[in-house]
Amino acid sequence: MKSNLIIIGSFLAGIFCGMFGNEDLVGYCADAPMWLLYALIIQVGLNIGANGEIGAMLQDMKVSVFLLPLFTILGTLLFSAMASMLLKTWNVYDCMAIGSGFAYYSLSSLLIVQFKEAAIGLEMATQLGTIALLANIIREMLALFGAPFYASLFGKYAPVSVAGINSMDVCLPVISRCSGKSIVPVAIVHGIILEISVPLLISLFCKL
Repeated sequence: MKSNLIIIGSFLAGIFCGMFGNEDLVGYCADAPMWLLYALIIQVGLNIGANGEIGAMLQDMKVSVFLLPLFTILGTLLFSAMASMLLKTWNVYDCMAIGSGFAYYSLSSLLIVQFKEAAIGLEMATQLGTIALLANIIREMLALFGAPFYASLFGKYAPVSVAGINSMDVCLPVISRCSGKSIVPVAIVHGIILEISVPLLISLFCKL
C-alpha cells in the first residue's frame, strides 16, 4: 500500500513540476523515460537470472501449469476490449494495450507513451499512459486486498490470475496464505511469463 501511495504522489509531483517548469526541464524529461525503461528491463533480467532455483522448479512442473498465464492473458485482453465500448475516446487496441500491463504499472505506462507519442501526439499519449498507470495500480490493489475472496469463491488459482505479474513478488505472500504454499511455484512462473509478454503485447497493440 505504501509503495502505491509513493507512486501516486510521484505522479502528482510530476504534474506540479510540469505546470511550472521551463522548456529546459521539458527537454530533459523527453529523454528520461527511455533511459528509465532501459533500467527497468535490466532489472527484470537481473531478477530472473538471480533466481538459481528457476531451472529446477520448471523441470518439476507439468505442462498444464503454463495454461494459467495463457488464460490470464486471454481473459484480460477480452475484458479490456469490452471496456472500449465504454471509453469512446480510445479504440479497442488502445484499451487492450492498457490491459496488457498486467499490473506492471511502471513499465506499461512508459511503454504506451513512447509507442503512441508519434501517432497521436504527446498530450494524448500521456493521457493514455496515465490511464494505464492508474488501471494497473488498481489491479494490484484489488489483488492484494481481494485475494481471500477470490480464492474462496473461484478457487486457488484465481488470486494468481488477478495479481498479474505481481503474483511472483508483491502479491506472493498473500497468495501463499490464501491458496497454500503449493501454489508458489505456479505463481512465480505465471508472473515471469506475463512480465515477458508485457512489452511484446503493448508494442503490438500500440502499432495497430
